[in-house]
Amino acid sequence: MQNDHFTVLFLGDVIGKPGRKAVEQYVQKARADFFIINGENLAGGIGITAQTAIEMLSHGVDAITTGNHVWKKKEIATFLMEEQRVIRPLNYPRGTPGFGYTVIRKNNGLSLCVANIEGRIFMNSLDCPFRAMDEFLEKSRTDAPVIVDFHAEATSEKIAMGWYLDGRVASIMGTHTHVQTADDRVLPGGTGYITDAGMTGPADSVIGMDKRGVLERFVTQMPQKFEVGREDIEVQGVILTIDRNTRKCLEIKRIKEKIV
Repeated sequence: MQNDHFTVLFLGDVIGKPGRKAVEQYVQKARADFFIINGENLAGGIGITAQTAIEMLSHGVDAITTGNHVWKKKEIATFLMEEQRVIRPLNYPRGTPGFGYTVIRKNNGLSLCVANIEGRIFMNSLDCPFRAMDEFLEKSRTDAPVIVDFHAEATSEKIAMGWYLDGRVASIMGTHTHVQTADDRVLPGGTGYITDAGMTGPADSVIGMDKRGVLERFVTQMPQKFEVGREDIEVQGVILTIDRNTRKCLEIKRIKEKIV
């Protein structure tokens, strides 16, 4: 008998090798119909490469979202045109390599649309993410529930987007700040929302980076080479329960677990 709902696991910004190992370990034991991660920091803590993306996809990840760090490794542009399961924010200017959304279809008939947008406050000067989502929802006409990774700095911009998309998408998860927020809830129109899904990687760090170099930079204001932290690894994100018929979110729950 076919269930009337399905589940989506979304993990916040995955940081370097410790984060990748945590994803590999967690996906093996987690129970969900879809596995999505933000992967803009997969490679050495900043940027993403074809190799690190393929590694995650080979371990059961269905799609990878990104953000402003997606271009840190210049070779990624060609890969983004070849691999539609790895997406970049859709509000980049026309002609930017890659795709802003992907639709995942499973053999059991389940389907999910994953979209990616980027904020503008304290970020890059991109096309308006609000109008970009209007255009996307009008033109895509997908029959799959839509979940959105909003990669943005300002909490006000993320919360505003939540209200703007309420009832129009199944869920919107904020990423980028690497600090998980405690405001996970289903909005009145049936959209699951959280301001930031958090970070998958070393908690004994400064947002993923070894704290010694970061502290030296703050105290001395001298340039430092940042290294990915290696201790106290956590998986952070959300698990969504989505109604197959209404395409709305029934429940959104935070995940914050230590990886041994």
